Amino acid sequence: MPAQPGLFDDAPADLPLTGLPEGFRYQPAVLSLVEERDLLARFEALPFEPFDFQGWKANRHVIYFGHAYDFSRGRLAEAQPMPAWLLPFRDRAAAFAGLAPEALPHVLINKYAPGAGIGWHRDRPQFEDVVGLSVGAPCIFRLRRRTGGGFERASLKAEPGSAYLLRGPARAEWEHSIPPVEQLRYSITFRSLRG
Repeated sequence: MPAQPGLFDDAPADLPLTGLPEGFRYQPAVLSLVEERDLLARFEALPFEPFDFQGWKANRHVIYFGHAYDFSRGRLAEAQPMPAWLLPFRDRAAAFAGLAPEALPHVLINKYAPGAGIGWHRDRPQFEDVVGLSVGAPCIFRLRRRTGGGFERASLKAEPGSAYLLRGPARAEWEHSIPPVEQLRYSITFRSLRG
């Protein structure tokens, strides 16, 4: 019987993009260096709070706009409106995903300080497509799907300024995680709502 994998198991960092799940899309250099610098400056002024999962505080910090997921009640709640400076990036994420900007009413900005990561998970079922923009340091973006003998795995290095999309099987059948980062990284995660 195979050992149960840990929360941040190592996986090969540089698998070819052809090894990634159906419905996963990745594109480097969606953001310019100037845009990244502007975002980093804006993030410094945001009131991030530790991610709270039913009273358990994670080592990453978050802020929500549009909608927030209330883990204690298991439902969506209203959050503060998206600031105007974030709307062009929502437009860019929507274009990358082939969606209208209004189809992405929710955004979560994650702040990963050195040593912070996120364990294996699927986004909540209230959400449909997941579009992420990477800002700051690179990270390893890992995916896994349970099989009869353990897990099928894939990973890639998500570069600063890149975008990814989780849709279809990549969204519904695969989990994803990010092992602890070595340098400060942010992710801007836009989500559409399930109809």
